[in-house]
Amino acid sequence: MYGNFAFWVSIATAIVVILVIFKTAVVVPQQSAFVVESLGKYSRTLRAGFHILIPFIERVAYRHSLKELAVDIPEQVCITNDNVQVGVDGVLYLQVMDPERASYGISDFAFAISQLAQTTLRSEIGKIALDRTFEERSMINANVVSELDKASDPWGVKVLRYEIKNINPPHDVLSAMEKQMRAEREKRAVILTSEGERDAKINEAEGEKQRVIKESEAAKQQQINEAEGEAQAILAVATATSKGLYRVAQSLVVEGGDAAMQLRVAEAYITQFGNLAKEGNTLVVPSNLTDLSSMVALATTIAKKDSPGAV
Repeated sequence: MYGNFAFWVSIATAIVVILVIFKTAVVVPQQSAFVVESLGKYSRTLRAGFHILIPFIERVAYRHSLKELAVDIPEQVCITNDNVQVGVDGVLYLQVMDPERASYGISDFAFAISQLAQTTLRSEIGKIALDRTFEERSMINANVVSELDKASDPWGVKVLRYEIKNINPPHDVLSAMEKQMRAEREKRAVILTSEGERDAKINEAEGEKQRVIKESEAAKQQQINEAEGEAQAILAVATATSKGLYRVAQSLVVEGGDAAMQLRVAEAYITQFGNLAKEGNTLVVPSNLTDLSSMVALATTIAKKDSPGAV
């Protein structure tokens, strides 16, 4: 009888020891933190590793993950600055930095931060018009993170970033925006086409202007060249004539010059008289053939007067 009692006592003792070991031995995983209370009061924070608690006095009150947490923010209706209702949802990224404040600063920091994110988002959307909500996502995200980070600092939680996932305007607003965008694209197309036609006409006019200028310059240069050529030709003829007359005059003053001149004049007279006879059917013969000698004498007298040695 006594042996059976001792057996059961030993079994009970073993069970108590196992329970004590289970309650006092704590293994904290990596990137986790356990908040320990001693008789209901905060005692210490346990980091990753193996720890022993005081039996029946200390206990693990809160368990926190130190990893970055992603909290989904459900879609909510926001009113823009131009009184358009849009549905906006997002995702929030946060991390526990101080396990003690996260345990005792607020009962549920994830719920509190998600609610605060919704109210802050509504406030930020209400500051801008609908068209800018699609363009200012980065600014909205930055403003929400700034406000949430200030509010969550006493809770020992760091808000890392906030991202808007979708902005859903009503269907009638989407239809109006599509029409507006289509009209804007058509307007830009018309403007570009008109600008292209204008540039083409300007280029054509400029080309025609340059062509006319070049042709006028070419005509001007041609006239100048022709005038210069004619002037040079006239000058050359006059120079040649002058030199010929000068040589004729020089020839008259030498010995035999008068006879040569008389012979030359007589030959020219006879040649011209012969040509006159060939051209007409009627020939008028001078009544006095001595006119030939008198004409030769007159030409000789004139030539002597024009010669350089004449007095």
